[in-house]
Amino acid sequence: MTRPRIISPSILAADFGNLQSMAEMINHSEAEWLHFDVMDGVFVPNISFGFPVMEAVKKHCQKMLDVHIMIVHPEKYVQRFAKAGAGMLTFHYEAAENPQEVINLIRAEGIKVGITINPDVPVKVLEPYIDQVDMVLLMSVFAGYGGQKFIEETYQRIDDLKEMIDRINPDCLIEIDGGVTLENAAKLYAHGVDVLVAGSTVFNAADPSEVIRKLLNQ
Repeated sequence: MTRPRIISPSILAADFGNLQSMAEMINHSEAEWLHFDVMDGVFVPNISFGFPVMEAVKKHCQKMLDVHIMIVHPEKYVQRFAKAGAGMLTFHYEAAENPQEVINLIRAEGIKVGITINPDVPVKVLEPYIDQVDMVLLMSVFAGYGGQKFIEETYQRIDDLKEMIDRINPDCLIEIDGGVTLENAAKLYAHGVDVLVAGSTVFNAADPSEVIRKLLNQ
């Protein structure tokens, strides 16, 4: 059975002076999700945005908010992200002292659970959690900066993750974030990726909606 493809444009690359029009574009596009990269300046060097921006966008965006938190002590903020409108909340394995606790807290809020790792963390560390999450996000660049080049070793990591998911929890989605383009989308799908996060590729385009459509149909 063919799995559905999902595009999750990253708001990090959008025009922050026109977030309402960005949300309306997403509403009318074929993108199912809108990706939020939340950075704390501690786990990663940069700081992006927090709850007020999420809440403002949520008022205008009809698509699911796919929230990727790059923050230490994620357990402290789960309830607030859920309240701000997150439909999927993905946290970093490396940033959590007790990943199981974070998973339980997210699940208790009635939203979808995601877990993620940076490119230098072995995929096998996620095996104990595969049966408890809705999605695994594999970073194909290092978290914290937009516009990085795709790391080619990611394809082997996707294959390793796909083997685990097929064995443990076939319903778990695979998401890729970092360096996604029209040139590598087809190969990512072929390796088993379900969700593509695309920032610059979408928002730097003259016609973002058309790029979203092309990403879906590679």
